[in-house]
Amino acid sequence: METKGSGSDVRKKTIPGVFIIESLEFEDERGSKEGEILYGILQLSGIPVEYVYVRSYDEFVHFINQFVESNFRFLHISCHGNNDGIKLTLEEISNNELGSILHRKLKYRRLFLSACAAVNENMAFELFPKSGCNSLIGPNKKVKMKEVAIFWASFYHLMFKLNHKAMKKKYLISTLDALVKLYAIPIKYFKTSTIAPYFSEQKLTQTSTIPVDDDLD
Repeated sequence: METKGSGSDVRKKTIPGVFIIESLEFEDERGSKEGEILYGILQLSGIPVEYVYVRSYDEFVHFINQFVESNFRFLHISCHGNNDGIKLTLEEISNNELGSILHRKLKYRRLFLSACAAVNENMAFELFPKSGCNSLIGPNKKVKMKEVAIFWASFYHLMFKLNHKAMKKKYLISTLDALVKLYAIPIKYFKTSTIAPYFSEQKLTQTSTIPVDDDLD
């Protein structure tokens, strides 16, 4: 269990920072880690960020609680996954279990999941009613680590450059559109809804240009 870092459920009390939890297979640990690379880039960009590496279910639950206590607004999980859930080094966590772990812990927060094929309706059905998250964003198909690492680094850099205090939906959509088109990464974006099943899919048009500072005027 390894920890690196800097630095309520009530939106105005949360910090616009990224809390990264990573867990890979043993053979992947010998090479470069996407989450660790992202941590270094966000640090370089001056973005509040914490990074932890876990292997077990208990460690994962512990650091989810640490995320809540940190008051960071954005949870980024980097691991392997499939249609049924996510995979840690030593154990698998089903969508249902993940929903229970995150129960009432993501209110006014966003979840970014960097795991092959994990972001789908099955996960959304479990997460949104239980966790209270604002959005669930990540790949819905198999992706290469080196490509998705560049995607996430670009995404966070642009979003914090546009507004270092909040991720506004307008710029979230246009930035995702542009980066999906640029890097050809298959991304799904689910957002919260007040109507059952308490989420809806935000379609990405893949035709937008990356927003610039002038767009904020």
